[in-house]
Amino acid sequence: MKDLNELMKQAQAMQQKLQDAQARMAESSAEGTSGGGLVTVALKGAGEITRIVIDDSLMAPGEGEILADLIVAAHADARRKLDAVNAELMREAAGPMAGMNIPGMPKLF
Repeated sequence: MKDLNELMKQAQAMQQKLQDAQARMAESSAEGTSGGGLVTVALKGAGEITRIVIDDSLMAPGEGEILADLIVAAHADARRKLDAVNAELMREAAGPMAGMNIPGMPKLF
């Protein structure tokens, strides 16, 4: 029974670490750029756009399509970076359980 109690304590500690990681993920952020820095997109948490910076040179008539493409590319860059930050937070929280496939449990990175 002692082993079961120890296992329950470890499970509770793991659950707390995962909850802490999720809270940190909600506050994590990343920036992506495109066009050599002409467009910057900042993301937070699960991918909420918090800021877009567009160089004035892209505000000329006829630049709409280029601008749209650069915004999409900058967003994709920021999303990749944010996903990497969040994945690392979850890996840290999962500790030795990371990558394990336990039946009935979600895969922990």
